[in-house]
Amino acid sequence: MTDEKATPQEEVQNGPKSIDRKHFLHLAAAAATLPAIALTTAATAGATGATTEHTKPSSLEPTPECDDGDDPTPPQTEGPYFKPNSPARRSLLEPGIHGTVLTVTGRIFAARTCLPLERVLLDFWQCDASGVYDNRGYRLRGHQYTNPNGDFSLTTIWPGLYPGRTRHIHVKVQAPYQRILTTQLYFPGEPRNPRDPIFDSRLLMEISNNPDGTRNGAFDFVLNV
Repeated sequence: MTDEKATPQEEVQNGPKSIDRKHFLHLAAAAATLPAIALTTAATAGATGATTEHTKPSSLEPTPECDDGDDPTPPQTEGPYFKPNSPARRSLLEPGIHGTVLTVTGRIFAARTCLPLERVLLDFWQCDASGVYDNRGYRLRGHQYTNPNGDFSLTTIWPGLYPGRTRHIHVKVQAPYQRILTTQLYFPGEPRNPRDPIFDSRLLMEISNNPDGTRNGAFDFVLNV
C-alpha cells in the first residue's frame, strides 16, 4: 500500500553497527566545531614556534553517514473507523473514559536527513477498553503537531481488543505539504499478534510500566521526506 496524496498542510547483524539518529545528531554537531578547533590550534602553534619540520596535520574523521538501518515507517490500512476533523489535543482522556492510562511519546524524523521534523500532523484514533470505537463523536480521537524537536506526546488509555484484530492504535502522520502516512501502532507480547494478518512487527512500540499502574509507550516515526 502506498502513501495517500494530501493537500498542503533487530536484528543485530554481523559487522560494524550503523549509527543511530540520536548519535548522528550529536556527532554532527561536534564535527561542526572541529574546523574552528583546528584553526585555533594551528594559530597557537605558529605563534609559539612549536611546529616541527616533518609534522603532518592530523586528518579529521568524516561526518558520519546518516543511516541507522531504519526504513521509512511502513503504511497500513486505515480501517473503517477513521473520522476527519478530530479535535486538537494531546490527551484523549475525558469523563467517562475508563482504562489504564497510556502515554505514547516519540519523535518524527526525515528518512533522507535523519533530522527531526517540526509541525508534523499526527491524527490518532482507537477503540475504548471494551474494544468499541466512537463513531458518533470524537471520544479517543485527536490530533496534534510535533514541536521544533520533532517530539510528540499522546495521553490515552490501553485499548481493548476489537474482534478479529490484535491490540493497536491508528494514526495518520503528515509532514507539511507532504503525503499522508496512514499506519498503526502495536503492542509487544500480545497473543493475537501472530494471528493478525495485518500485524507488522516493525510497528511495535516499546512499552514500560510505571509504579502508579500507568504505562508508557515509545515509537519514532520515519517519514519518506
